Order: sequence, then structure tokens, then C-alpha cells
Amino acid sequence: MLRGRSLSVTSLSGLPQWEVEELPVEDLLLFEVAWEVTNKVGGIYTVIQTKAKTTADEWGDNYFLIGPYFEHNMKTQVEQCEPLNDAVRRAVDTMNKHGCQVTDHADGKHVIAQFHEWQAGTGLILSRARKLPIATIFTTHATLLGRYLCAANIDFYNHLDKFNIDKEAGERQIYHRYCMERASVHCAHVFTTVSEITAIEAEHMLKRKPDVVTPNGLNVKKFSAVHEFQNLHAMYKARIQDFVRGHFYGHLDFDLEKTLFLFIAGRYEFSNKGADIFLEALSRLNFLLRMHKSDVTVVVFFIMPAKTNNFNVETLKGQAVRKQLWDIAHSVKEKFGKKLYDALLRGEIPDMDNILDRDDVTIMKRAIFSTQRQSLPPVTTHNMIDDSTDPILSTIRRIGLFNSRTDRVKVILHPEFLSSTSPLLPMDYEEFVRGCHLGVFPSYYEPWGYTPAECTVMGIPSVTTNLSGFGCFMQEHVADPTAYGIYIVDRRFRSLDDSCNQLTQFLYGFCKQSRRQRIIQRNRTERLSDLLDWRYLGRYYQHARYLTLSRAFPDKFHMEPTSPPTTEGFKYPRPSSVPPSPSGSQVSSPQSSDVEDEEEDERYNEEEEAERDRLNIKSPFSLGRVPRGKKKLHGEYKN
Repeated sequence: MLRGRSLSVTSLSGLPQWEVEELPVEDLLLFEVAWEVTNKVGGIYTVIQTKAKTTADEWGDNYFLIGPYFEHNMKTQVEQCEPLNDAVRRAVDTMNKHGCQVTDHADGKHVIAQFHEWQAGTGLILSRARKLPIATIFTTHATLLGRYLCAANIDFYNHLDKFNIDKEAGERQIYHRYCMERASVHCAHVFTTVSEITAIEAEHMLKRKPDVVTPNGLNVKKFSAVHEFQNLHAMYKARIQDFVRGHFYGHLDFDLEKTLFLFIAGRYEFSNKGADIFLEALSRLNFLLRMHKSDVTVVVFFIMPAKTNNFNVETLKGQAVRKQLWDIAHSVKEKFGKKLYDALLRGEIPDMDNILDRDDVTIMKRAIFSTQRQSLPPVTTHNMIDDSTDPILSTIRRIGLFNSRTDRVKVILHPEFLSSTSPLLPMDYEEFVRGCHLGVFPSYYEPWGYTPAECTVMGIPSVTTNLSGFGCFMQEHVADPTAYGIYIVDRRFRSLDDSCNQLTQFLYGFCKQSRRQRIIQRNRTERLSDLLDWRYLGRYYQHARYLTLSRAFPDKFHMEPTSPPTTEGFKYPRPSSVPPSPSGSQVSSPQSSDVEDEEEDERYNEEEEAERDRLNIKSPFSLGRVPRGKKKLHGEYKN
């Protein structure tokens, strides 16, 4: 069923309601074209997949996605059906008979086509070259040349206006792709990108300022009770603890109840994703924890797919040893329980010296002997193909984080995507994230940053940077991001060493929090999830559609002269229970992680803070109204 008012403009937990007249979707067709439609390569797949439901709710059967055909993706992600729209059915029949022949009519409906990234740009360029009556949008999620330049360790953001674009693209043998990307940008009626930082980049790399910034959202699942996501954290943390017990068998001389789990995940782009600065900060964190004789242990996971042969034998053995010990303990427990039960039935106190027989003692001694190992726990779970040149492993060797007993920071490289069917760490990515304490993503090049956004909606604090779209978005919307569990490292205006020190202080401050402080912080983090819901952020895509219709069909659609919406204009206030100085997030003296802050306990009230946040939010932008009887696209629709 078609809906005149999109779900993307409804109010979410006190967020401002966007006043806009009905969009005549019954007279329009919306197509989105991307290489990652049902084809997971990177973040664009997540954008399209998560946005599909709210867009389909608004557009009904007039919404279509076009992507590459891969048989394995078709079988698992697509439900085949016949097109309900006559024009689309005829187009499909024509393509089936004659190849990809384009039809230039749609039963009088106006067509909006949004193309994501340069791979889909050919369709946009040809549509404009053939003067097809289509309103076009081109969205870049990251500029092609920008990604290449940042990967080459160039001081990218301080030299944006100094690059010889054609020369740089040619030297990297991507000139043909760069030309397609730039042509798509300049042919489109409307050009959009995903963040303010990428808008600056695009203006220099592609020579056109984006018309609209369209931040990336997620489908946010809200729990009926606040404590439910905290229970999920405890449940999945226990499963990670089981893995750690096996991985560190024979060296498990640290308290798992005082162990924090940190992780970084994403494409294996060592510098772009900030793995380089993260490892250096971990080395400094390890020094601080050892110097202050902290009882906190930090286990850090690197979830970054790379080329491997198979699982590391020593890693598999560790999980087998853990399971064997569990089975032995369970068997002895049953024997012990039966003997205790029989003695109590006889009214006797059992003789503790005889409750375990010699066979039980022998079995336990053998089990203890099996946990002894001569080598250190491995720093990787797999056999790496390029072990000697792998950037992460090479850096680990340089900084000396080998998982020794004296190290307070332990590292584990897991060079493949997580899966619930894995014999090693049988957890889906979402389950793993919920079980961790902190996600760390100190990226140098991150046009948006879905990984910290996913942490936020699951109530897990995260580290990001002011060079990521997500980090900039949170700086605009949250008065004190650190209090809400969003640690933003300054990688734009500080030197690399200063940025590394700042990251180290964030990590060290997090390690000194008490359990209650972490629980309070997770509550605040989860409260930011409304900002990232497509039902709220979908308004920016809607604005882009209004704008392209007014430019492609000016005789039918008129848009009032207003500046495009921005993401600025409102902020979550500083929580009242947080001290009004930076000392609240960076403690200068050592402090045990199990020390409770009684003063904070008295100040903090979750429901009062949440209600205050809802009341303090102001509308980021508004649209003017038109007289009743006229249909409007941020202006008016003429018949």
C-alpha cells in the first residue's frame, strides 16, 4: 500500500517531527542502482539493506533496487516474483528478449533514479546523454581517489587544495574509473554524499559541492525494558570469556571478571582504518597499566579479513583443552553431588577426604598437566599466508605485544569474518559486538563509519575520529560525546603522536571505570540510537528526491528557494550527573576498576536523564507549509 507520509518523518522518542506535505508517490517510480544490492562488499550494502524497509513502506510497489546478478546471492537474499508495474514488466520482457534495451516511458509516471558510486554511474551518464526523462541522483560514499591517496600515507586533509587530480589518478592507474566517477557527479541533477567531511573531500576531488548530505542510518531495534540490552551484553560476554579461557590456557593468570574486551573490525586497510595508531596506543596503554600495577587486563580483537591457509593448530587445541576441562569438571561435579546427596540422606556430614576417589584425583592431575604449554598464546587465530609482511603482525613484533604473562594488554588477530558456525569463535558479528566493552575505530579515512554506529545502537561505547563521518555527526549532535560513550580522537588538527596519546588516554580512562560507571555509560550510549534510525535520517534522502524532481521536471515540480537541510541545529545536552570539566572522563591518578563512586550513584537517574535529553532537542531544519489543496515537494506540485 502506498503511503503519502513517510515513516522517516515520524517522531522518535522526542526527536523533532518533520512537517512536510504529502509526496505524490503514486505518480512516481523510484529506482536505486548499486553494485552492492544483495552483494556484500562494504558499507554500501548495509546502507541499502537497512534503508530498504522504510523506503518500501513509503513507496510501496513503486520502489525498485537494481544490482548485479550473482546466483549464490539470488538464492539467499532475493524472493523471485513477477513485476506488478506494467511499465517495469514490459521493460523486463524487452531485456529478456533483446538484451539490455532501455525503454523511455513508464505509463506517464515520473522516474527518480539514484545511482550509488562510480560502478553504477554508467547508467546515469547514458541516461543523460540519451536525454531520457529521468530525475537523477548520484551518491558517493567515498571518493575513489581519496581512498587511494589516504592508503598511500599522504597528508590528505591538509593538502586537499594542492593535489593535481588528473596526475594523481593517472599515476595510480585509476584514471578511467576516476573519469566515470567525475562524469557521474557532473551529469546528475543532484549530487549527494554521506557526511560533511566527505562533502569537503568531494568538492576538491570531484570539483562539485554536494547538494545534500545524507547521513547513513540503521534499523534500530528498541527494547521494551532498558535492562534488556544490558542482559544481552552479559550473556555474550560470557561466551567471549569461554573463548579466552581456551585461547590463553596455561597462561590464564588474570581475572576474567576484571578483563575488558576491546575490538576493531572492518576492511583490512591498515592505515585508513587506524589499526596503526591503535596498536601504538595499545603499547602505551600496556606500559601505563603495568606501571600503575593495575589489576585490569585488556584483551583486544582485530576482526579484519586477510588471506589465510586455515585455523592455527595451537588455537584449535586451546579450545579442545578448554572443552575437555569443562567435561572433566562436570563429570567430577556429578560424582561429588551424588555422594554428598547420599550422605545427607543418611544424616551424615560427608568425609571430605574420601568424597573424591583416587581415579578422580588422577583424572584431575592429568587435566592440569594438559593445560601446561611451552609457548605463549598465539597472537593470531589463523595461519597467515603473508605472515612476515603482514602489517598488523609486523607491528606486533615491533612493539613486543606477544601475550606474555606480564602484559596487561593481550592481542588476538582474527583474520576472517565472524560466524556462528565457526569451530573457534561461534558467534555472529552482532553477538560479538554486544559482548565486548568498547569498539575502537581510530580511522584516518572513514567517509561514514558503520562500525561505531552499530556499536551505538547496541549500547556499546566506541572510539571514532573527527575524520570520520560518524564522528563529525556526533560532535554536531552531542554536547559531551565522551559522557555518552563516544570518544572522538582528533586526527585532523593534531600530530600523529598527539592523536596517539589522546587515544591512549581515552583507553586508560576507560580501563579505570568501575563496573557501575560502565553500565551507566552503556545506558547513555544506547540512548543515542534514535539519532541513527532510518525513520529519522531518511528525511535527507527524501529531500534529495524533492530537489532532483524540481530540477529534472521544472514545469511540473517547483521547489521553494531554501538552503538544503544540514545535520546541524540540535544537541544532546551534557548529562547532569557528569562533572562540568574534562576530569570526569580522564582520571589522572590510578584507580581500581571495582571502586564505586558513591557521589555519582546519588546524582545519576537514568529515567530523568533520558527525559531531559528528549526535551532539549531542537529541530535541525523545518519546511514551510503550503495552502491546503496543493501537493507539495518542499514547494508545490503543479498539474
